[in-house]
Amino acid sequence: QAQLDESGGGLVQAGGSLRLSCAAPGNIFSTSTMGWFRQAPGKEREFVASIRWIRDSTSYSDSVKGRFTIFRDNTKNTVYLQMNSLNPEDTAVYYCATGRLGYLSIASVSYWGQGTQVTVAA
Repeated sequence: QAQLDESGGGLVQAGGSLRLSCAAPGNIFSTSTMGWFRQAPGKEREFVASIRWIRDSTSYSDSVKGRFTIFRDNTKNTVYLQMNSLNPEDTAVYYCATGRLGYLSIASVSYWGQGTQVTVAA
């Protein structure tokens, strides 16, 4: 079982920013699509963003496009999610995930992080 180490969650006011980090083992990080999902109370887990290991191509859900940015630091085997213009609807547990395909879906995820809480106050 691979270990994905997440950090960076917390409480922020609406309009504020947070940056999430997820470190992965090198053998996984260098050949996998990395990304983030989130799950709000009473809702299903949903895709947020992903970044491929090839050409760092990215993908975003419509709800975060233009506000969130995913990027990776290959020297640290770490993927980041920069979240700007946060609103209360972004409140959720955010999960780092990795998979071997060129995209991420719940079905294609190989490993999950433990989750980190993001709370946006109105």
